[in-house]
Amino acid sequence: MIFESLPTTPRSEELLDKAFSRAARSGRSKSGLEAQQSMLQTASSILADNLENVVTQWPDFGTVDPFYYELADAIVDVDELRQSLSEVTWASRQVWSLREEYQPKLRKTDADTARKHRKQAFARMADVVEEVGDDLERIGEARDALKTLPDIRPDEPAIVVAGYPNVGKSSFVNRVTRADNEIAHYPFTTRGVHVGHFDRDRIRYQIIDTPGLLDRPEADRNDIERQAASALEHLGDAVVFIVDASEACGYPLSAQLALRDAVAERFEERDVPVLTVNNKSDRSRDVDADHQMSIETDEGVDSVLDAAVDAVAWRPDIPPSRQE
Repeated sequence: MIFESLPTTPRSEELLDKAFSRAARSGRSKSGLEAQQSMLQTASSILADNLENVVTQWPDFGTVDPFYYELADAIVDVDELRQSLSEVTWASRQVWSLREEYQPKLRKTDADTARKHRKQAFARMADVVEEVGDDLERIGEARDALKTLPDIRPDEPAIVVAGYPNVGKSSFVNRVTRADNEIAHYPFTTRGVHVGHFDRDRIRYQIIDTPGLLDRPEADRNDIERQAASALEHLGDAVVFIVDASEACGYPLSAQLALRDAVAERFEERDVPVLTVNNKSDRSRDVDADHQMSIETDEGVDSVLDAAVDAVAWRPDIPPSRQE
């Protein structure tokens, strides 16, 4: 996952303390002009390099998969984040410019004058770093929010499981996947996101149950949840929409089918197939569905999974739902 390896973002105070403390140690090992020159070089290198590293560790949002872009934008404002990264790039370059400006002033002069110039350079560098203090904080908060996202891979086939609560989505995911299912929490929902995997013909498939996103009408979602649901449109290669004709889930069948139609409409723009599956078929089959199954009795479960794989029609070289 592209965000999990992002390093901790230093705050402006931490960065300045680190740079100036090391510069002081560097200066103590030398004397006269050489000490002032060493301090300037040490502090500027630490500040500029660390600021640059903050930016270069992030992926280029102009080239990341649309799924990750939409998902990140649902959690943090990507435009604001990119602006903060740009400001930190500016700060790094400003520090280098100040170094270039003051280096000549520390040559061919006396030690006291050199010390005054070095202190002036440090003060101006500190001003630059403090100017982007809020940007560093924003980047750090974005990193903390994004690095905990579940490991969902846009380059692997993905089956999205949708439907109202209590229709059997999680049970289906647990039944058809390996024991290493990952349960992670998006910052915008308190319910776990289930990511399971299974292999078919040496291809690893992801199957994703997203409680809080595709389990109720769009009008009941907040703006962040709507955008996160939109991100799934870029990921899913097929959708298994589970209904409960028995209505034991607590929701009328008419409401379930209305949600199914809304989900299908969202995904059809990208030609993503949506399979309607009636779970709890041992209780009721009174619905026009593509497949009938019962997690309770194990009826039809494997057939549903086979149908989902066929609907994906995955070709490793060109993911079907990601063809332009």
